[in-house]
Amino acid sequence: NGSNDPKVNWVGPFEQQTGCKVNVKTFGTSDEALSLMKTGQYDVVSASGDASLRLIASGDVEPVNTSLVPNYADVQLFLKNQSWNSVNGVPYGIPHGWGANLLTWRTDLVTPAPTSWSVMFDPSSQYKGKIIAYDSPIYIADAALYLMRHQPDLGIKNPYALDEKQFQAAVALLKQQRGMVSEYWSDYLKEAQSLKNGDAVVGTAWQVTVNQVKHDGGPVDSVLPSEGATGWSDTWKVASKSTHKTCAYDWMNWIVSPQVNSQVAEYFGEAPAQTLACKYTSDKGFCD
Repeated sequence: NGSNDPKVNWVGPFEQQTGCKVNVKTFGTSDEALSLMKTGQYDVVSASGDASLRLIASGDVEPVNTSLVPNYADVQLFLKNQSWNSVNGVPYGIPHGWGANLLTWRTDLVTPAPTSWSVMFDPSSQYKGKIIAYDSPIYIADAALYLMRHQPDLGIKNPYALDEKQFQAAVALLKQQRGMVSEYWSDYLKEAQSLKNGDAVVGTAWQVTVNQVKHDGGPVDSVLPSEGATGWSDTWKVASKSTHKTCAYDWMNWIVSPQVNSQVAEYFGEAPAQTLACKYTSDKGFCD
């Protein structure tokens, strides 16, 4: 809404065009978002994949009528009616953007450039004590993905759907990793600070974190490792207690419009949900 950077304001033009009044509340973690939604004070929430189903199950959000969101027609098909934003084929939100959980490192302190998650999980990693990892239960899936490639005998096919043996193996890997980790992050700005200071030299990061460190002059790079990566997909959802449904739907349609979705995606370093957004980015190679 322009409060942290006057050049970044999607709220002002929306208020002018619709007459809706927007009060913005930022949150640091999915758990915080869940607590805020339970207060009944909010109309819409941008929920990540590890919050979506919990919000649906608790009854804090409701199904969306996609016909009231004209721009939904041009949202990527692979983001619609997925296991994290729908139940039994009923959509519970409007997909907004998506990205990968990347491996990032300090280019001046980590050589050669890593190509595998082994620098974070292998007990012989030369960077132990300088590793920063994601602080959330969903990070179990990252451990499972690593095991999927390095211990195929476990038979993991989906890092988000584990049997008891696979689950215990992933937890054991994280317990082992704990002794190598200098810090866990849930606030990406704190991770950016640690990487910039050199308190951590390698870690799991979002693209926005890498962008932030580079913007501040920190020598970092990122890669999609050889094992692949887990990812995230954010979905705008409507609070079941919302008394401003018209403005809630107007907002969802606005934020996934081609021009606005391109601006948000470029600023945050995510892939836009809107298929028509890429032609509006200021960096014409952004969507590559």
